[in-house]
Amino acid sequence: MIPVPPQDQQAKLLELLNAAFTRADRLEAEAARARALFDRLEAALLAKAFRGELVPQDPNDEPAQVLLDRIRADRAAAPKTKRGRRSSL
Repeated sequence: MIPVPPQDQQAKLLELLNAAFTRADRLEAEAARARALFDRLEAALLAKAFRGELVPQDPNDEPAQVLLDRIRADRAAAPKTKRGRRSSL
């Protein structure tokens, strides 16, 4: 036989369980809202980073396009390395 608590204790336990579930539901909703805010913040930070708005910009820095053109020219002028097949032993 399974022992069953008296009716008044059952009611008190039910109240405690309902309160715990209510708190858990509230925490779950808060976590979902926080996650949505975090996603928006992450997107905003990335957008600012790509626009160069996160740190002060130095007007003496060369434009990105000039840097990219220089990198391409350096790569084109560099000697090509041979990529051969590995010999299997």
